[in-house]
Amino acid sequence: MAKIKCVVVDDEELARTLLSTYIDKLDFLELVGSAENPLEVIHLMKETPVDLLFLDIQMPELKGTDFAKTVGSDIKIIFTTAYSEYALEGYELNALDYLLKPITFERFLKAVQKFEFPSEKKTPDSFTIKSGYDLHKVSYSEILYMESDSEYVTYHLADRKIMSNQRLKGLEKELPAHLFIRVHRSYIVNRSKVTGLKSRDLLLGEVKIPVSDSYYEKVKEELF
Repeated sequence: MAKIKCVVVDDEELARTLLSTYIDKLDFLELVGSAENPLEVIHLMKETPVDLLFLDIQMPELKGTDFAKTVGSDIKIIFTTAYSEYALEGYELNALDYLLKPITFERFLKAVQKFEFPSEKKTPDSFTIKSGYDLHKVSYSEILYMESDSEYVTYHLADRKIMSNQRLKGLEKELPAHLFIRVHRSYIVNRSKVTGLKSRDLLLGEVKIPVSDSYYEKVKEELF
């Protein structure tokens, strides 16, 4: 099951700690960031895929409801606040839920269960790769791994290679996370093709893919 990547924004340290503790208790959630004001997570949310945002409403630098208006529709929001009078404003912004402090684990669990898990969404089994003036329609199952070289990505299939003018970072955001995993700044692999891990090399049959230090623990946790 793909994990729901969460970010917590609250100007109260105790509130951030409590929500982080709740997130750690559930194996389908993953905390990827925590901050005391929304301005601190803008860069993070551009660089890291985020599925669910726990957002306090009343904060000194920028209200959570104002920040929510700048967040893309792909990111779901659960508002957290000590003031019940803000509930209506939160729901008007199509929030997934509204948690009133102090937040119990039972109420927290009820809120996150409203999230539609990424693995439950219908995923197309193929996509199109643009290579120069040519278009190649390939199924996800055909791809062994993808390799980056500056401005180009090479798709390694069982019977051929396809080179495309694109960046690996952008491609990572487009691929289904439950099918592919980033293992190195230059490599994304098909999870289903992985056959082993030898030292710092990921094995795809006879093919060896290097795993960088920054991805090593994630690779071991999610693939083995």
